[in-house]
Amino acid sequence: MDASERRWRITESEVVIDTPWLRLRRDRVDLPGGRTIEDYYVRESRGFAVIFAVTPARRVPLVRQYKHGIGEVVLELPAGMIDAGETPLQAAVRELREETGYASEAIEHVATYLTDPTHSDARMHLFLARDAVPVAAQDLDPTEDIDLETVDLDALEPLIHSGAISVSHHVAAIYTVLHALSADRSR
Repeated sequence: MDASERRWRITESEVVIDTPWLRLRRDRVDLPGGRTIEDYYVRESRGFAVIFAVTPARRVPLVRQYKHGIGEVVLELPAGMIDAGETPLQAAVRELREETGYASEAIEHVATYLTDPTHSDARMHLFLARDAVPVAAQDLDPTEDIDLETVDLDALEPLIHSGAISVSHHVAAIYTVLHALSADRSR
């Protein structure tokens, strides 16, 4: 069976929740084998940007903030949703500045990953911001209460191994950029 034969056919679709934080769609789908699923839910998203910033002194700005879905405070890279009319790069520049007060003249796209293709259409766009420097105070959204921390580049892997950084897409982002940076050094 080729890829087009594996696609599910949407026969009905309705947005059942549409808020600034969540857009949820209910589909009725026909599966290739003939079975029908009446209520299959998909979280719709414009995606989000994750920014791995590195200062000239090889420090990495991290954010520590409460995440209501799990009811815990987590440590992660700066990140945020892509706003309407915004490109992933524009979102990365904005989120880095808002959450950390840092900016960079050298921001590059590293990778794009699917975050939960079973139940969401979201994509994570990973950016590397080289030579990031503080340029202003944080400018947080009303739902954000973020503590900024900077750590040495070499401290990131130990933070993952200890469980201090445990959000899966941030772990993937860190390993992806560390690999890219080590490839840069070996050239």
